[in-house]
Amino acid sequence: MAEGANRGGNSGLAFIVGALVVVVAVLAFFMMSGGFTQEKKVDVDISASAPKLPEAPKPAGG
Repeated sequence: MAEGANRGGNSGLAFIVGALVVVVAVLAFFMMSGGFTQEKKVDVDISASAPKLPEAPKPAGG
């Protein structure tokens, strides 16, 4: 009968350790992925000048 009383404490301890492992895993996931708020800032600045075309030739004979 002494064995039956001891088993309850071990399963309770196993449950607590398992819960702590899950909590640590969830915290590690959020810390590695950037946290709860992921603000991605995208700043695209495209500036291109159009090439300058040569002037059209003057008509001959004028």
